[in-house]
Amino acid sequence: MSLSRFQALDTILNRSGFELEYVDVPDVRISNFFGCNVFNDKAMKEYMTEEAFSNVKLAIQSGAKLSREDADIVADAMKRWSLDNGATHYTHWFQPLTGRTAEKHDSFFQLSPDGKVSEEFTGDTLVQQEPDGSSFPGGGLRSTFEARGYTAWDPSSPAFILELVEGKTLCIPTIFVTYGGEALDYKLPLLKSQAYIEQAAVPVCQLFDDNVTRVITTLGWEQEYFLVDEALFNARPDLLLTGRTLLGKHSPKGQQLDDHYFGSIPERVFAFMRDLETECHKLGIPVRTRHNEVGPGQYEMAPMFEETNLAVDHNQLLMDVMDRVAKRHKLRVLLHEKPFAGVNGSGKHNNWSMATNTGRNLLSPGKQPGKNLLFLTFFVNTIQAVYRYADILRASVASAANDHRLGANEAPPAIISVFVGDTLAKMLDHLEAGVDADQAGVKEVLDLLSKIPNLELDNTDRNRTSPFAFTGNKFEIRMVGSSMNCAAPMTVMNTIVGRQLQDFKKELDGLMKSGMDRDTAILAILKRYITESKPVRFEGDGYSEEWKAEAARRGLSNLPNTPDALGAYLREDAVELFTGSGVFTERELHAHYDVMCESYILKLQIESRTMGEMVINHILPAAVNYQTTLTQNILQLKEVGMPESTYAAQLDLVKRISGNLNKMKENVEAMTEARKKANEVEDPTDKAKAYCFEVKPLMEAIRTYADRLEYLVDDREWPMVKYRELMFVR
Repeated sequence: MSLSRFQALDTILNRSGFELEYVDVPDVRISNFFGCNVFNDKAMKEYMTEEAFSNVKLAIQSGAKLSREDADIVADAMKRWSLDNGATHYTHWFQPLTGRTAEKHDSFFQLSPDGKVSEEFTGDTLVQQEPDGSSFPGGGLRSTFEARGYTAWDPSSPAFILELVEGKTLCIPTIFVTYGGEALDYKLPLLKSQAYIEQAAVPVCQLFDDNVTRVITTLGWEQEYFLVDEALFNARPDLLLTGRTLLGKHSPKGQQLDDHYFGSIPERVFAFMRDLETECHKLGIPVRTRHNEVGPGQYEMAPMFEETNLAVDHNQLLMDVMDRVAKRHKLRVLLHEKPFAGVNGSGKHNNWSMATNTGRNLLSPGKQPGKNLLFLTFFVNTIQAVYRYADILRASVASAANDHRLGANEAPPAIISVFVGDTLAKMLDHLEAGVDADQAGVKEVLDLLSKIPNLELDNTDRNRTSPFAFTGNKFEIRMVGSSMNCAAPMTVMNTIVGRQLQDFKKELDGLMKSGMDRDTAILAILKRYITESKPVRFEGDGYSEEWKAEAARRGLSNLPNTPDALGAYLREDAVELFTGSGVFTERELHAHYDVMCESYILKLQIESRTMGEMVINHILPAAVNYQTTLTQNILQLKEVGMPESTYAAQLDLVKRISGNLNKMKENVEAMTEARKKANEVEDPTDKAKAYCFEVKPLMEAIRTYADRLEYLVDDREWPMVKYRELMFVR
C-alpha cells in the first residue's frame, strides 16, 4: 500500500478542528481601504510638499527624469510613510527573465560610528541598487565573473508595502539592467515599447484632435488557476517539482458535464478568494471578478483595466500573493498552463487597448463605427500590424508549458488570426468595396418575454477559438499562458502597432503633400490595408482541421512548438523592428532569445528527470508488487488443481501488466539516453529542438504506459494521488 497517497487523504479527512479561515476585512466598503498599502497620490500629498508632489507627477506623466534633490524628498516621504505603516525593511522589486519577481530586503536601521541608531533611506538608495547580475538569466549579457547589475526606480509604478506574517517590507518597482545598461528584465523593454507607441500614436491622434498630447496602452488581464489541497500536492513529486502532473489517468468524471463553469463556488475556495481579494485591494490591485472556470478545481480572477505597466506589475504581484494566501488555507495554487491532462488548461487573456489623455478609448467604435474615422484608423492599423508581425506575436507567448494548451481544442490554435465579428467584418468589406457602412453601429434588440427587459445585442459575438479577438472596445489576446509575465506579449503588441502607425503616418503625409485631402487619403490607405490583411481575418472555428488547411492556403504560419516559434525573434524583420524602435538592441534581442531557449530546455529537462524517478521509484515497484500478488494467486489455484479457466483473468492481467511495464522501462531508458545526447548539444536552438523532437515524444510514450498501469493495478497499491482525488477532494 502506498503510504504517502493514503496518508495525504487521511490528513484531509481527519483534520481535527479545521475551520475555514476568514481573514478580517478592514472595512465592508472596499473604497475605504483600497490602496492603503500603496504610496499613491493620497499618501504622497500627505507626506510631501505640494511642490515636490507636482514635480513627481510631472515627471511620471511626461517621462522626464526626476532630479536627485526631488528623489531625496520622495525617499524621505516614502520612508516616513513606510515607518508609520509598520515597515522595517525596503527592497527593489524587479522582474528578471525567470518570469516571476525578485527582491533583496534591507533594513531602514542604521548604526553610526558613534553608536547612534536611526532609520535611514536616501534618494540614492531609492533610485539605484546593485544586485548580482550574473545570478539571473542573462543570455550571455553577464558572465559569472561579471556580477554587477543595477536596479533603477520606476516612478510610474507606485511603491507598496508587502505584509509577510508579522513583518512589513516597502517594495519599490524597478528595472534591472547590466553594468552597460542592457535589459535583464521584462519591465525595461515594456517601458521602451510604451514610449515608442506613444511617439507613433500621438501624431496620428492629432490629425483628429490637437488636444491629444499623450497616448497610453491599457491592459486588463484574466488570471486562471487551479487549487488543490496542500496534502495532496505534497504527495505528488511532479506537482512539487514541475507544477504539473506528468503522469495520471483521466478521471471518469472531468469537465464533460459542464457543471463547474460558473457553478457555485465551494465554501473553502470562497474563503481563499475573499482573503485574496482583501490582500489585493490593500495593494491597490483592482480585482472585481471571481468565478469557477471550466475544469474541476479551476477558477478565475480578473481586475478592471489599468495602464499597461501598472497592470503588468499588479499581475506579477498577484501571482506571488496567491501563493502566500493559498498556504494560509492549506491549499496550493497551480499556475501551470496544463496541470492536468484531459481537462482545460489555464490561460491569461490580455485585453489590450489604447487611450488618450483626453479620456478617449481609441478602439471604441461609437454608434457609427463606419463613419468614425479615428476608430477605423487605429482598428485597421492594429489588424494590419498583427498580419505583418503575426509570427513575432506568436513567439512572445511561446513556452514549454503553453505548448500543451495552444491548438489543443481548449485554447486558441497556434495559428494567429483576427476575429472582429460579423458586423465589423461586413463594415470592413463595405469600406474595401467603397460601400456605405452606416449600419455597422446599429444595435439589435432581442425581445425574449414581456417580463424580461430587452437585451441589446453587441456588434460582435465571442469566438473562443480565436487567438486575437475584438471584443467591443479592445482586442483580447487569448494565447497568453497563465504563468507568463504579461510584459512579453504587451511589449510586442506596443512595438508592432507603433511601427504600423509610423508607416501609416509617413504614407499619409506623402499623400496629403501631393494634394489629397485628409479623409480621402486616410480611407485610401485603410482600404489597401483591409485588402492586404484579409488573410489574417477569420470568423470561423479555429479548432477545426479545415482551418489548418485554409490557413496554409492563406500563407499563415502554424508554429505549434516553442523552438520553431522562437525563431521569429531572430528573423531580419524582427531584428529591424526591435532595433529600429529602440525597444531592444540586437545584442539584447539575441540574449533574450537565448534565455527563452534555455528556459524551455531546463523545464523539459526537469520534467523528464522527475518522470524517470517517478516511474522507477514509484510506479514500477507498485506494478511489480501487484503482479507478484496475482502470480501467487495463480500458483495457489494451480496447486489445488483448479482448471485454467478459473485464473484466466488473472493470467491475462499479469501479461498486460508485464507488457506495459517492459515498454515503460524501455522508454525511460531511451529517454535518459536522448536527454544525455541533447545535453551535449552546444547551440541553444539545436538543443531546444533536440528536447522537443527527441526527448518529449518519449515522455509522452512513458505516460501512456504508466497511465495504463494505473488502470490495471490495485487501487490500494497505487502510489500516486489520482486525478479524481486532486480535482474533486475538497
